Amino acid sequence: MSSEAGQNGALRVSPIDQRGRPISPAVLAAAEEISRRAFYHAERMLIDPAIAANLLEEAAATVSQTLQNNKPQDSPVRDLESYLFRAFVNRLNKAKKQQLLMTDALQLQWFLSRLSWDPTRAIEMKIFMDEFLMQCDPVKRDMVCRRLADCSWRQVGHAYGISAHAAESKFNQGLQKLRKKLGLK
Repeated sequence: MSSEAGQNGALRVSPIDQRGRPISPAVLAAAEEISRRAFYHAERMLIDPAIAANLLEEAAATVSQTLQNNKPQDSPVRDLESYLFRAFVNRLNKAKKQQLLMTDALQLQWFLSRLSWDPTRAIEMKIFMDEFLMQCDPVKRDMVCRRLADCSWRQVGHAYGISAHAAESKFNQGLQKLRKKLGLK
């Protein structure tokens, strides 16, 4: 994405995304029109502007392909700018989710690096925990992070409005499912 401002203060969008897919002129104009709002939204979600630019271009290329594949009378798009913004926000949400998973994995890696285990055991535990966190829903992932931060089951349960026993039980159920998936039980 170019940093040059076009008419009405909109940013200029490249006519081709990073995968080499062309963006139709109508979609390109819509992308430039929503660019300021899109970047503001990405900034509020703490997404890097370069990543946001790539996501906007990808969304524009995908919308261009969708419109090209549909016949004009069959087009499901009534408001191109809103449709494109929604496609961008969907990509932005997915990127944010991946960013949060990466943060969780880095926190876990830091925690594991502080433990004094033998190297083989540490690697096995890290693989197990990474797999566990990837399979967990956000609540269980947060429970793990709270436990790693030395919160008691009572504190974890209080955070979710459940008893300490229910919090521990919910966590253990997730752990059992993962063990079965990994063939450990």
